[in-house]
Amino acid sequence: MASTRITLDHLLMGPAVAFTRPGSRSAIVKTPYTGAVQVAENGLLGDEQGDLRVHGGPEKAIHYYPREHYAAWAEELGAHPLLTQAGAFGENFSATGWTEQTMCLADRVRVGSTLLEISQGRMPCWKLNDRFQVADMALRVQQTGRTGWYFRVLEGGVVKAGDQLEVVERPYEHWSLSRLSAVLFSKTVELEIARECLTLPLAASWRRTMERRVEKCLIEDWSPRIDGPAREVEA
Repeated sequence: MASTRITLDHLLMGPAVAFTRPGSRSAIVKTPYTGAVQVAENGLLGDEQGDLRVHGGPEKAIHYYPREHYAAWAEELGAHPLLTQAGAFGENFSATGWTEQTMCLADRVRVGSTLLEISQGRMPCWKLNDRFQVADMALRVQQTGRTGWYFRVLEGGVVKAGDQLEVVERPYEHWSLSRLSAVLFSKTVELEIARECLTLPLAASWRRTMERRVEKCLIEDWSPRIDGPAREVEA
């Protein structure tokens, strides 16, 4: 198990603005905030999401991305300007010491005066492709398992950079985020494992996915999420 306590190096927020494809909006560009921030059910007050159908809300209130992944991405992508500072992946929390291998579904975490709970891993989408200008970036994030994760807010309060994040409860120690994502992103349906996943406190969207797999024994089509809408064709 990783250290139960680490330091929140960066707290990041950003506004929703017009993005790269027709009609799209995004708040993936997050910048560090140095003061204290109020945390409520939907996350950091002052932070925004561009498409509330698939981002934000109580089950995706705060996004954590492990800073140690940046070195692995730099090895794969080269000297990419986005990798020089925190916020490349649209994360709200940036810290070192926890990864998808060491954190588990439903881990409860104290930070500042808040109590958070890991609700799900991130399902990467096409906006990462456009942000990094790497055509298959979302697929790479999915295949490597370097997705980061989301917290839901159990008790609101105040957080700031420099606060300690501490795991205070771990009810599902055998279900690391990396294990759960491996099931979710598998190309085959293993019914026994899918049924076991349905005994976990899955976020609603993940539960629907597993229920459909058990019912139909089919893997869903990821291409709309990974590839996104068509770009405008230049004349």
